[in-house]
Amino acid sequence: MKSEDTPFEGGPLDGRVLPVLLGMTGHPPKVYRVPVPDAAGGPPTVLVYRRVQAGQSKRLGLHQGWKYQFDPEGKKSDKLKWPWSKPEAKPDTQPGATPRTRPDDADE
Repeated sequence: MKSEDTPFEGGPLDGRVLPVLLGMTGHPPKVYRVPVPDAAGGPPTVLVYRRVQAGQSKRLGLHQGWKYQFDPEGKKSDKLKWPWSKPEAKPDTQPGATPRTRPDDADE
């Protein structure tokens, strides 16, 4: 399998360049998870890095490769996003609450 030296930004791997395996399309994975073992023997901490574009050429705006940026929240967004799926509920909204609406002219 092919691999590509990919730079990492932010988090504990800041400034490191690691070889990352490429997929069938020739691109590295969108999300790179690094398990870090706990010193006390507990469950490992997982560091999450997201793939972003490394840069563009000045003249034509062509893609210059990939790099990984640290995602401190590390949310799981790997689910398929179908057009008919409901968006995830935000934490500040309560399930079952009615949405706020503007008063209609007919209500007056």
